[in-house]
Amino acid sequence: MPKKILIANRGEIALRALRACKELDLKTVAIYSSGDKELKHLRLADETVCVGPASPLESYLNIPSILSAAEVTGSDAIYPGYGFLAEDADFAERCEASGFVFIGPSSNVIRQMGDKITAKGLAEDSNIPIVPGYKGEIPEAEDAIKKIAAGVGYPMMIKASAGGGGRGMRVVQEESELIASLQLTKQEAKNAFGNDTIYFEKFIQNPRHIEVQIVADGKGNAIHLGTRDCSMQRRHQKIIEEAPALDINQESLQKTLKACLTLCENIQYSGVGTLEFLYEDGKFYFIEMNT
Repeated sequence: MPKKILIANRGEIALRALRACKELDLKTVAIYSSGDKELKHLRLADETVCVGPASPLESYLNIPSILSAAEVTGSDAIYPGYGFLAEDADFAERCEASGFVFIGPSSNVIRQMGDKITAKGLAEDSNIPIVPGYKGEIPEAEDAIKKIAAGVGYPMMIKASAGGGGRGMRVVQEESELIASLQLTKQEAKNAFGNDTIYFEKFIQNPRHIEVQIVADGKGNAIHLGTRDCSMQRRHQKIIEEAPALDINQESLQKTLKACLTLCENIQYSGVGTLEFLYEDGKFYFIEMNT
């Protein structure tokens, strides 16, 4: 077990990580930018290291600087928290290659679940229901695109495979909107995520957004921590979360919870994760997993 943890984050999540480390009698290293040198978590850590200027791009997202901080402080493990580099497969891979324990899923799992097309396929393999749609390669020819979209049915969603944060998705109500919407979504995805791969999903008109929190040890053992209702949103981004989610079909819920654990066991998930679903008419539809 690691003896010294570098916490690659700030604010609330850094404070919570520090508290957990103290309870486990682990040494801690807190990083900070030059603009954050007065933050509370720095006073509670055993050691602190400035990793760059105030800009997050030059500090909390600066992978070489964070790895150097871990090296010079003799840290055994790196905990990314949430946001910043937490779901960056390249960062996890660099940590692994440098000999540090990355507290979270493996870089391979982060990469797999970060690609929504791959994630949907893995979910299906574990008997998790997904939103009906087309997740194959979208051709260039407009007639072929229209044929695929007609098979999915209108209204439908165009989604970026690498999307997140409410970006990279667009509703298409009818065929006349299809090509322009597809081009806009691909361009937005390319600009925001560096990847313009897209897929089609049937648009579910009035769903609730339900999430399942899981914890797994990477050795085939996983538990769930219940559900959250995240239906109150603005621009596809959550505003309020309520736990547990109420008025859910219990038979459907128990099947879904069991399938979530099967997925985590199948991919040897490690750490905490969230599986996101649309829920309508007593049925769950997997949309993505936050690692």
